[in-house]
Amino acid sequence: MSPRPPTGAGLGFRRELIPALKSRVPDAIEFFELAPENWIDLGGAYGRDLRGFTERYPFVCHGLSLSLGGPAPLDELLLVKIRQFMDAHGIALYTEHLSYCSDDGHLYDLLPIPFTEDAVKYVARRIRRAQDILERRIAIENASYYTPSPIAEMDELAFIRAVLDEAGCDLHLDVNNVYVNSVNHRYDPAAFIAALPTERIVYLHMAGHYNEADDLIVDTHGADVIEPVWSLLDTTYRLHGVAPTLLERDFNIPPLADLVHEVERIAHAQAQHRIQHEQARRAS
Repeated sequence: MSPRPPTGAGLGFRRELIPALKSRVPDAIEFFELAPENWIDLGGAYGRDLRGFTERYPFVCHGLSLSLGGPAPLDELLLVKIRQFMDAHGIALYTEHLSYCSDDGHLYDLLPIPFTEDAVKYVARRIRRAQDILERRIAIENASYYTPSPIAEMDELAFIRAVLDEAGCDLHLDVNNVYVNSVNHRYDPAAFIAALPTERIVYLHMAGHYNEADDLIVDTHGADVIEPVWSLLDTTYRLHGVAPTLLERDFNIPPLADLVHEVERIAHAQAQHRIQHEQARRAS
């Protein structure tokens, strides 16, 4: 299948949502996202269901276990299987977290990479190798983190920009993660987003989180998106233009009819900002 890039607003392709999606895909949903580790080599009814959707809709592969910043060797066999999976289903975009999740085994959590020059070179080298194997330019996602590194040589923003430049890759901007980190580490989230390179932003995530305390937010993807994060999405579209944007919901998943309201809000914001950008272009 020919690769099809995502456009518009999307939703995570969850197995528990498949029956409702088979009945009717809401108009607001223009693409889906999945974790390739959960679908590679999967046959049977789920495999047939997936094929039925990838033949009709663009998909994004969002990796969970490549561990780009980890000490273990890069899992090149997994990358080969992901490339074959993407080719078979016409998937254009692969994204992964700018973090690590393995050493001798998988840790089932996303851990922060120290913000150092050595780490920039290390993770960028692994990203370039991943791109060579996948035969695609990939996008890295800014990760939430909770404890500052004692050996940091730069801040989070400088680290992300340095990796993007060194690796020659794109940015998967998680708007909720920016908000989470801004509260936990006390910075201005709008200023952070404004300083990101527009030309590298190819994909966005929106999600909810859990308030552990007034000064501690945990990124859970298990709740509705809150208003300050919706405001940050508007800021992102205003500053950088509209990019494909996914509603990420991994826990406490409500029925599709309830989830789609947030997807519709993303689609509405995209439509409004496209109009505003077109008006500004004509006026210039």
